[in-house]
Amino acid sequence: MYVDCGTIYLYYCVQLQADTRAEGKQKFMNNERQRLQKHILALMMVMLVACLVIFIRYAWIQIVDGPEMAARMAAQVNHQYQLETPRGAITDRNGTELAVSSKMKSLFVDPNHVKDPAQLAADLAPLIDESEQDILDKIAEGGGFVWVKRRLPQDQYEAARDMIREKEYTDCLGFKTEAKRSYPNDTLAAQVLGFVGTEDKGLDGIEQSMDKLLKGEVTAKKLKTDQESKPIQESLFSSLQYQGDACKTVQLTIDAGVQFIVEQQLDAAMAANNPKAITCIVMDPQTGDVLAMASRPTYNPNHFWDYDAQRWKNRAVSFIYEPGSTFKSVVAGAALQEKIVTPNMTIFDPGFVMVSGHKIQNADNEALGPVTFADVVKHSLNTGFAQVGLRLGADKLTQYAKLFGFGEPTHIDLPGEEPGILFDPENMRDSDIATMSIGQSIAVTPLQLVTAISAIANDGILLQPHIIKAVYNADGSVYQENGRTEIRRTIESATDKTLMGLLEQVVSSGSGKKAAVKGYRIAGKTGTAQKIREDGAGYMDGHYIASFCGFAPVEKPQLVVLVMIDDPGAGDFYGGHVAAPVAGRIFSQLFRYLHIAPSSDPFAGMEKVQKDSKPAAKKSYTGSVPDGKVIVPDFQGMSLREAAQKASQAGLSFDSEGSGFGSRQSIAPNTLVDRDTEVTVWFQP
Repeated sequence: MYVDCGTIYLYYCVQLQADTRAEGKQKFMNNERQRLQKHILALMMVMLVACLVIFIRYAWIQIVDGPEMAARMAAQVNHQYQLETPRGAITDRNGTELAVSSKMKSLFVDPNHVKDPAQLAADLAPLIDESEQDILDKIAEGGGFVWVKRRLPQDQYEAARDMIREKEYTDCLGFKTEAKRSYPNDTLAAQVLGFVGTEDKGLDGIEQSMDKLLKGEVTAKKLKTDQESKPIQESLFSSLQYQGDACKTVQLTIDAGVQFIVEQQLDAAMAANNPKAITCIVMDPQTGDVLAMASRPTYNPNHFWDYDAQRWKNRAVSFIYEPGSTFKSVVAGAALQEKIVTPNMTIFDPGFVMVSGHKIQNADNEALGPVTFADVVKHSLNTGFAQVGLRLGADKLTQYAKLFGFGEPTHIDLPGEEPGILFDPENMRDSDIATMSIGQSIAVTPLQLVTAISAIANDGILLQPHIIKAVYNADGSVYQENGRTEIRRTIESATDKTLMGLLEQVVSSGSGKKAAVKGYRIAGKTGTAQKIREDGAGYMDGHYIASFCGFAPVEKPQLVVLVMIDDPGAGDFYGGHVAAPVAGRIFSQLFRYLHIAPSSDPFAGMEKVQKDSKPAAKKSYTGSVPDGKVIVPDFQGMSLREAAQKASQAGLSFDSEGSGFGSRQSIAPNTLVDRDTEVTVWFQP
C-alpha cells in the first residue's frame, strides 16, 4: 500500500492547527468568564455599599431628623380643624321632634392682626346688627381670638362673608361652626324640656337632667390635604362622624298631641279665671308614663332670657302645697283597708268638730246629721274625714301616706323635684291628725298626687312615674329603655274597687259633677285648700288652691288628670267649680284624640226593658208624703249616673253594685221610706 507522506504531513498540520485554535478559544472563554465574574463582584460591592449608604441615611432621617421632618410635613399637608357633633334630639313618644340642634356660623376676630379697627368696625357693624363701639371694645381686648357675634343668622353670615372676601379681612376675621339648640314648637312642654346655654350646657328640664347623654362634643382632628387644600382620602373606611357615648336621642313619654290639648285648655282657664298659676299632669295609670305636663304662665325656650326665671320653674315637681280634699282619696282608701269604715256605715255630721281646740268645719258650714261614709266621700265632708282620721291614728295615717308615695321624691328624671312634707307621727297631736285627714298639715307636689291617684286607678298598685321612654344611640340602637315598674301594693284589690266606686259617685252626683263627660264613667276628687303664708305662720285670707284629680274610664282607667289652680282670681275658688270643669274639658278632648270608646250608652237597653221585659204594673203611692219621708224611685234600666242623680234628688242615700244598667234594687219602687234611707241598686251590662 502506498501512502503519500505529503498528504499525511498536511493532515497533521491541519489537525495541529485545529487543536491550537480550540485551545486558544477555550483560554479566551476562561479569560472572559473571569473578567465577567470580576465585574459582577464589583457591581455587587457597589450595590452593597449603596444599600448601606441608603440604610444609614434612612436611619438618620428617621431617628435624627425624624421629628423635624414630620413637623415640616404636617405643616405642609395637614389641615387642623374641629369636629363638632350637634346635641342629641329630644322627641315625644311618637318621634315628633321637640328639641333639635342645627349648625350655624359664629364670627371671631384676631385683634393682633387688625390694622385699622375703626374701619373694620364701620364695615362690619351694619352687617351683623352690632354697634361699632361694641366691635371696637372686643378688638381692644387683644390677644389672638375674641368672639364678635355667635350663631349668626344666615343672611348676616352671608353678608359678613362677602365683605371679608371683598375687603380682604381674612387675616383678622373668621368663622367657626357652632351648634344652635332650637325648639320647633316654641312654648310646648317648655318647663319639661328646659333650655341650653351658650356653651351647649343644659340649664333646666330634660336638657339639664340628661345633659351628659345629650351634650354634643368638639373633637380636634387633622386632615391631610394636597397643595390645593383638597382632602386626601386615606382609607375607604375612614369616617369623620363621631360615634362616641354622647349626642344620644332622648324619647319622652310625652304625647305632643295630648300636651297641646292640655296647654290649650290651660290658656283658656288662665283667661277665664285669672289665677296666679295653673299646673296640669296627665298620666297613664297602667304604665306610669306622663303623657302631658304643663304649667302656666310659661315661656319660650328659644328666647328664655326674655322671661322671668320664675316662669322656667316646673311646678309639677318643684311646687309643694297642701292638697286639701284630693288627699281624702288616700284617707278613704286607708280607712276602708283597715276596716274602720264601710261604704254604708253611718257617720254623724254635726257641721263642725273641735279637736285639741282646733275647729274643723265643712266647706259650706252645713250639718247633714247622720250620713253614710259614701256620702262623706261624695260631699267631701270635713267633719266625717276628721273622725275617720282620728280612728286611724297618726301611725296608720302616715303609713298609708308613705305607701302612696308621699314624703319622698318620685325620682322622675327631672331636676328640682321636691320630696314634700310629712309629720313625724310621734309629734302629731289630735288636731294634726284631724287636719291631715282633710288634706292639711301635709305638703305634696302635683306629681306625687297624680302618682297616688294613678295607684288607685291601677288596682291599688303604685308605679314608678316616667317622663323618659327611651334613649337611643347615634346608630339607632337602644341605650336605655323605661318600662312599667311596680313599686308596691298600697291597698288590696277588693278595697281598691270599693274606693273607685266611691270616687265615681263624687263625679256622678257629688262635688266633682262639673268634671263629668256624657257617656263616660269618671272617678275623682275635688280639693280646695287655703294657701299657707310664705313665712309658714298660718294661712292667707282669701287665697286658695283649687284642684281636681280623677281618672277614666272607671271600668278600665287609661287616663289620670290633675288640674291644680293656684289662687283663682275670678271670685269662685272651689275645686269643684273652678278646677273640675277644666279637667272635664281635657277629658272630653282626650277621649276623642285617643279614640277611647264611651263607657256605655245611657239609652242603650231602655227600649228592650220597656218592650220586652214587660214588668208587672206597680201601684204608685198616692197619699200625701209626710215630712221626713220620701218615695223610692224605680231605678230599673237606668245608668249608674242617672240612678245616683235620681236617688240624690229623691233624698235617698245611694249605693251601687256592678256596672251597666239597673236590674234590681234593695227597696221596691214606690215604697214610702225615711229620708236618707240607703237604697242599693244592682247593675248589669
